[in-house]
Amino acid sequence: MQVNESIEDYLEQILIQQEKSGCARSVDIAASLGVTKASVSHATKLLRENDYIRMADDKYITLTPAGREIAERMYQRHLVLAQFLMRLGVAEETAFADACRMEHDISAETFAAICRHAEKSWE
Repeated sequence: MQVNESIEDYLEQILIQQEKSGCARSVDIAASLGVTKASVSHATKLLRENDYIRMADDKYITLTPAGREIAERMYQRHLVLAQFLMRLGVAEETAFADACRMEHDISAETFAAICRHAEKSWE
């Protein structure tokens, strides 16, 4: 399965839900991403089949190590990019929205350069 922007968004949102409330549920993911429960159901089926998540009988969703690695990478990018944009003077809401779009397409080289620059300017 090719990991695309949608898959990255679902995995990231599962991680955020787990950190926020200790568990991730389809209904909360749908609300956070602004998608239908049917879309979440389809996505979680694909994620389960490709061993990125597990779903318990109680319908709680957990990340596998492979899913967690992708989710943490995307979440880190999201936070670093948002903070970087805010330091440039971008409003918080805009910075987080833009970071969400940027996190998927930015190269590893460019992201590393932003991290290096951010570390220097934040010291």
